[in-house]
Amino acid sequence: MNSLDWAVLIGYFGVMVAIGVWSHKRVDDVADFFTAGGKMPWWLSGISHHMSGYSAVMFTGYAGIAYTYGVTSYVTWSFPIAIGIAIGSSLFAPRLNRLRSRLHVASPLEYLKNRYNIPTQQALAWSGMLLKIVDVGAKWAAIATLLSVFTGMSINQGILITGVITGIYCTVGGLWADALTELGQFIIQLCAGVAMLIAVMSKLGGFSALWTVWDKLPDAHTHPTAGPYTVTFLLAYLFIKTFEYSGGMWNQAQRYMATDSARSATRSARLSAILWLVWPLVLFFPMWCAPLLVHAEKPDASDSYALMTESLLPHGLLGLVIVGFFSHTMAMCSSDANAISAVFTRDIAPVVSKAARSWSSRGGLLAARLSTVSFLALSMALATQINSPAFKDIITVVIKWVAGLMGPIAIPFMLGMLRTFRKSGPTAALTSWAAGLLTFFLVNYHLDGSDRTGVALQYQVSVPLAVSLVLYIVIGLVKPEDTPERDALLARIDSDDDGPGSASAAAIPVQGGRAEGEGTLTPAVRPWGNAPASPGC
Repeated sequence: MNSLDWAVLIGYFGVMVAIGVWSHKRVDDVADFFTAGGKMPWWLSGISHHMSGYSAVMFTGYAGIAYTYGVTSYVTWSFPIAIGIAIGSSLFAPRLNRLRSRLHVASPLEYLKNRYNIPTQQALAWSGMLLKIVDVGAKWAAIATLLSVFTGMSINQGILITGVITGIYCTVGGLWADALTELGQFIIQLCAGVAMLIAVMSKLGGFSALWTVWDKLPDAHTHPTAGPYTVTFLLAYLFIKTFEYSGGMWNQAQRYMATDSARSATRSARLSAILWLVWPLVLFFPMWCAPLLVHAEKPDASDSYALMTESLLPHGLLGLVIVGFFSHTMAMCSSDANAISAVFTRDIAPVVSKAARSWSSRGGLLAARLSTVSFLALSMALATQINSPAFKDIITVVIKWVAGLMGPIAIPFMLGMLRTFRKSGPTAALTSWAAGLLTFFLVNYHLDGSDRTGVALQYQVSVPLAVSLVLYIVIGLVKPEDTPERDALLARIDSDDDGPGSASAAAIPVQGGRAEGEGTLTPAVRPWGNAPASPGC
């Protein structure tokens, strides 16, 4: 990097901070901070949803997979994500929007105290929050790894710089700042990705390289599944990502909740699905061609894209591509920070602290910002340990840990919104969650904590999910726990009547302090300036 590249990078950081400061004017309470007050346009929500699913792992771990195995990197990663979001656009997106518009919740998990009970809500909240700390820690480590290749600074310095900049804009501006910076980041990575594509095609003979390069690459590069990324892995990943990217890990759920209606949430999801189907092809093609252009130095080839960027792009464009790396990671990490802050301040704090139940609007907003900073600090601290023996490497964390633990946490939350599974109550939810987490440990580790060797990746990620899914359904059938109150709750978010006045007419409050969250839908304590429930409910 030279002074021109540094200027591009510093200018990018400055713009991100400026957007955060500008967004501060649009945040008056926690509803604005966590769900943009339900005023986000569907197209901005869709772009934000798309961007919040990327990180620099795309340019490190997945670049290594593309370098080694070719097109399987697309077939077993972004393609199932696109299909999963498309499925969720009708199944989950509108229901998530109605959680805000009809139940007046600001956190994706806030309705669970009524759908199940408070212990279930707390189990999902705490486990999901801890998993996200690990997940985001891997993302910080990925971008810091890239930064070290280009600048020579240490991994820890890179983690500190990116974390602090992200913390400033997402803490000040909330979800509005996240979405607006993600729009800018999308434009930047669009330019950077196209620049890299053109550079690679020019090096390999021009536009015709799109179809002539395959004869020069290893034969296995054209196989849709290869290595540990088998058909079984693909099917398991499709199932996992349908839950995760449809809202199971909360930050994507917020994008749907932030739109003005269920119909807008569906349009947002469909836009994101299209982007996931098309845009990764532009990003992956240079990675597939990398074996013809560079020799990866790391065993997992995670440095291949960075080496190729350095060798092909002139200064200025090099800085733009580096900014593209940052844009992906900062988009995902800031959205995760906002989602975790929502879950902590809305779901966890009121249960563990009596004072939190009576926070004023200003006090709740301050708590939201402080919890955002705390989450970022914890994930940054963990990022320094990602390459330790406990975690192995970045791609291990992202694929094995996140994909393997995703199902047990998301299944009770996501399936709990569907009337088909109305008989599955607290017993089914808690049992499936606990058994799934235990299964993940037994599949991947011995009782002394050492790794199990010889277990295929497809089983590491699929078995915990399968156990959770089967138990959730079977226990619901064997021990049905549907009640008129729970059926009424599901009816509120299942109806597709989104005409004028439907939100207020259907709105019911979510309870704030009942021990079990059962037996009534009576008005709750509404801290932090929440909209009141309709008098007719």
